[in-house]
Amino acid sequence: MQRRQFLSNTGISALTSATLVSCQSQNNSTVTTNSLPEIKWRMVTSWPKSLDTIFGGVQGFCDRIKQMSGEKFQITPYAAGEIVPGLEVLDTVQNGSVEAGHTASYYYIGKNSALAFATGLPFGLTASQQNAWWYYGGGLDAMRKVYSDFNIVNFPAGNTGAQMGGWFKKEVKSLTDLKGLKMRIPGLGGEVMSKLGVNVQVLPGGELFLALDRGAIDAAEWVGPYDDEKLGLNKAAQYYYYPGWWEPGPTLEVLINKSAWEKLPLEYQSMVETAAKEANITMLANYDFVNQKSLKTIIAGGTKLTPFPEDVLTEAQKIAFSIYDDNSNKNPAFKEIYQSWLEFRKDTLQWNTINEFSFSNFLVNHKK
Repeated sequence: MQRRQFLSNTGISALTSATLVSCQSQNNSTVTTNSLPEIKWRMVTSWPKSLDTIFGGVQGFCDRIKQMSGEKFQITPYAAGEIVPGLEVLDTVQNGSVEAGHTASYYYIGKNSALAFATGLPFGLTASQQNAWWYYGGGLDAMRKVYSDFNIVNFPAGNTGAQMGGWFKKEVKSLTDLKGLKMRIPGLGGEVMSKLGVNVQVLPGGELFLALDRGAIDAAEWVGPYDDEKLGLNKAAQYYYYPGWWEPGPTLEVLINKSAWEKLPLEYQSMVETAAKEANITMLANYDFVNQKSLKTIIAGGTKLTPFPEDVLTEAQKIAFSIYDDNSNKNPAFKEIYQSWLEFRKDTLQWNTINEFSFSNFLVNHKK
């Protein structure tokens, strides 16, 4: 079965067939999409159009809804900076200036530290574990509760998979080499780096190359080989570190203004939910496909692929969980989610150590 056909059938099975097509069925009964209203929304994003992985995933989400609604429900996505800067998506959706947005919630932890869970925590969950938490481990209900304070309804709608550790102009041989570095890294990962002595900065993706190339920053992380090469980061720094312990499986989200959401017909709401799930699946698959090829290309071009020193990883993990404890003491919303998240993490690690990680370790140690 063709991949596109499979995804289409999956989406259709989740909805009433009357909402998905605008022509007649095989038995010549008339489909009722004609009775649905024509609606046009705007969607602001945190991404540049040059990234056909993330922004392309957003475009795919919008195209899918247009297709399912017989072109009656149309959402137009805008790149970072076209309407608002990339780090102002949540605010713009919250105040109703636009109906929807696509972003990473950890950009906004200054508003509520519990928003970090929606993207992912340092030394947290892999992509598959993150999806299990979202859909079956209570994650969606927990985050809906947090977003309700912002007049927003959220949907997981993308995942990059485990990320890389970023680009450094100078080699990092130990913890001491991090002190004083100016690095672009957002979220709680940025807080960890700050405690390691890094001068943390938060910049949108479209600004990273110039900042790194001109020396305004000494290091930067984005996603992985494909996107990083698209942004030109491999031309601005030589050392490429791994793993990206701050984002082992980060979720990206569709945010919808609650008032706008409640005005949607139920059929359109179902389409949004289905399209978001498809975007979540396809974006991850896309990244897993393109990153492996791009990594070979940038290494051939002179990039020095380097693991983080053990002392960096050990100390970073220690600091990360100390930060979680601190946030739990300060923020009841964080504490409530953290307690169940921590139990989920323990159980899923035990299971994956048996089933998936043991298999991966065997393959790595017995290459053919």
